[in-house]
Amino acid sequence: MALYGLKQAPRAWYSRINAYFSKEGFKKCPYKHTLFNNNDDKGKMLIVCLYVDDLILHRKLTSPWLKVFKKSMMVEFDMMDIGMMHYFLGIEVVQSADGIFITQKKYSQEILGRFQMKSCNSASSPTKFGSKLTKEPRGRRVDNTLYKQIVGSLMYLTTIRPDIMHDVSLSRYMESPKEMHLLAAKRIFRYLQGTTNYGLFYAKGEKADLVGFTDSDFAGDLDDRKSTSGYVFMMGSGAISWSLRKQSIVTLSTTEAEFVAAATCACQAIWMRKVLGEIQFK
Repeated sequence: MALYGLKQAPRAWYSRINAYFSKEGFKKCPYKHTLFNNNDDKGKMLIVCLYVDDLILHRKLTSPWLKVFKKSMMVEFDMMDIGMMHYFLGIEVVQSADGIFITQKKYSQEILGRFQMKSCNSASSPTKFGSKLTKEPRGRRVDNTLYKQIVGSLMYLTTIRPDIMHDVSLSRYMESPKEMHLLAAKRIFRYLQGTTNYGLFYAKGEKADLVGFTDSDFAGDLDDRKSTSGYVFMMGSGAISWSLRKQSIVTLSTTEAEFVAAATCACQAIWMRKVLGEIQFK
């Protein structure tokens, strides 16, 4: 409990486990400090991804050394091996001979029940076509706390649901939410009602080239006339990284808005190529 209750605890814990990995011959990724890898003499690699006190181990080929490493960790820390990954940080993982499918079906159903939308009618899209939201200072105000809880729950769902990423930009109205913003959030819930089974599928054996797409609108925000940038990166059959956010400057042309979006996407592409290079995906 001290890990979550004290301000300095996460830093102390990271220093502790980082020292352990260094002792075991692991190399910390300079571009992602929670990613560690260890190459053995035969070129086989063990990759460890750390999220606070949860770890994911990946190795292409099984070997006795992996079991030795797990036993070493169990001696050093109070931990257990739960085998193949099936559930991680609210994400359900289904591994089969065809590939890997990840979804947040259980979490989607939980938030639908939490906000009394379990029996709502489903919608074919997360927002009405052509609809534009504004701050609308004269609109009827709604419960600020409830609105923040709804938007926060939806934001966590975007972990594997890029299809609602654009519409969860409702977070920009959390300061003073109005009835129209709450209705827009409920529209997303109606879309989730019919798409709880949606997720991302990564087919086995497909060519894993890194491909990125980016786009932007121009002066799409009706309140401050800022543009919105978005990008998505694919490897094989599934998306692995995506983002959508309002630009920090007011662009003066569609060309400038596109350049700002492309620059943001290029920065992400450079970072991802460096991380992939560290785990032998050059």
